[in-house]
Amino acid sequence: MWIALAASYGLLKGIRDVMKKIALKKSSTVEVLFFYTLLSFLFVLPWTGEALAMFGGNEHYLALIAVKSLVIYIAWICSFKAIENLPIGFYGLMDMSRVVITSVMSVVLLGELMSMEKAIGMILVLDGLIILNLSKSSPSGSENISRKYIVLVLISCCMNSCSEILDKWFMRPETGVTSGQLQFWYLFFLCIFYIIHIVIKRIHIDFRNIYKNYWVILLAILFVIGDKCLFIANQTGSVIPMTLLKQCAVIITILGGKVVFKEKNIVFKLLCAVVVICGIMVGIGV
Repeated sequence: MWIALAASYGLLKGIRDVMKKIALKKSSTVEVLFFYTLLSFLFVLPWTGEALAMFGGNEHYLALIAVKSLVIYIAWICSFKAIENLPIGFYGLMDMSRVVITSVMSVVLLGELMSMEKAIGMILVLDGLIILNLSKSSPSGSENISRKYIVLVLISCCMNSCSEILDKWFMRPETGVTSGQLQFWYLFFLCIFYIIHIVIKRIHIDFRNIYKNYWVILLAILFVIGDKCLFIANQTGSVIPMTLLKQCAVIITILGGKVVFKEKNIVFKLLCAVVVICGIMVGIGV
């Protein structure tokens, strides 16, 4: 079951990435981030009772959940800036760098075993990314790719990898933390971080955008569903194969880039994605 849940998260993530780029054409980065997070939190309010039950003995985990929220706060600022300024198909492929980062962290911090199949899968994924990066500056490439935004993607990948490790740690049976509690509290803290960001930087937020930019509402709905799938999958699945499975998002971002934004080099990106998908299949033992 965890395989289906992790794959569902990946597909929803790909759809969300395309929607993020559309939403960013209608509102500023901070407005999209704030409303996206706030609406997501409102959608998980039905789990308030379950969340408050943490004060019956698990309240000491709240500080660590706040750390996860801080990590995601940084990751989202970087990724949204990158999505706004990079071709979405290229972003989707670069975002797969987290496969290698998360896999190494899961071995070092969680003690997961690195089998031959997983190692070959990671190598194939890395090969697809290397081929993509070697081609971006070639004379035949027609997309202007700034290194600044590639760095932002990599920072986002590192932060997301840290979050994925924390997700797995929280979902261990011995912690007693439920998926509903984790989802409620980390969105609660995330809202606080973005409010602090807005106040300190004195950023004007137009609340009419929450009605005008309906893509943000759709983003929040898909995000809550996807995260629920991911947290439940973490209860039984291992980090490395789940991380590989989630990268099926790249197919959606590449196709979305072509259909929605008329991006170029679609065939080459799909070939890179095929190499990556082969790595995923090898890594999970298909």
